[in-house]
Amino acid sequence: MKPGVKRKGAGKPRRDDRKSDRRPPRPSRNKKPSEDVVTGRNSVVEALRAKIPAKELLIAERAEIDERITESIRLAKNQNLPIKEVPKSKIDGITASAVHQGIVLVIKPFQYKEFAQILNKAKKPGLIIGMDGVTDPHNFGACLRVADGAGVNAVVVPKDRSASINATVSKVSSGASEVMPVITVTNLVRSMKEMQEAGVWLIGTDDEAQKSIYDIDLKGSIAIVMGAEGEGMRRLTRETCDELVRIPMQGVVSSLNVSVASGVCLYEALRQRQAVQVKNTK
Repeated sequence: MKPGVKRKGAGKPRRDDRKSDRRPPRPSRNKKPSEDVVTGRNSVVEALRAKIPAKELLIAERAEIDERITESIRLAKNQNLPIKEVPKSKIDGITASAVHQGIVLVIKPFQYKEFAQILNKAKKPGLIIGMDGVTDPHNFGACLRVADGAGVNAVVVPKDRSASINATVSKVSSGASEVMPVITVTNLVRSMKEMQEAGVWLIGTDDEAQKSIYDIDLKGSIAIVMGAEGEGMRRLTRETCDELVRIPMQGVVSSLNVSVASGVCLYEALRQRQAVQVKNTK
């Protein structure tokens, strides 16, 4: 090699010796938690107070103990829940690095009911509510709360176009999700036809329907089918219904939130049924 001539690449740090200027990868915001969990100190306390069915309470090692964690531990002990102190990295993994404040309540998986079982055991006259495309967990939870209050026998939802029963739904439903039979079906239209064969009259809600919910007889075995806000029921769902009804609107808004609309329809059915009971007792 000639004097004064540097070898190609000489003086440059080796790839292994250079400090990487790459930033560490950020946790994916789209990654879902590995289990259904309630995170955060306030949320965990509220979930335990509501007695949402849970598997265990996890607390991060060296987490700062405040009155909310103390209360969570007390409530968990009262409900005989396992309480574990674990590395923060484990909680990060379970929650997909969501903000958890060092405490997580792991929720039990929801047990859905069998469709045929519900049809056979439904009280006569049966009252069922179907939901087509209600994917928001807050709306779904509120609908379950209304359904329980109105004495509904079962809630039927499609597997691919519905919110799942999770911690949010359970909390919003105020415990109704734990007692209300919820059935997920692969094909909602096919299940609706099975209900018809079992003698259930299908009533769909549609803003363009000619009849009002107050114009029809709701005293027999019926299933009231609600669509998602904005989109409403899908075409085949609508066409499968025996009858379509609307909720009369008197103001400037054109529609109601799906949980409010469910309440209007279900409580009108309850009113009619209770009127028959009162009449029969006289």
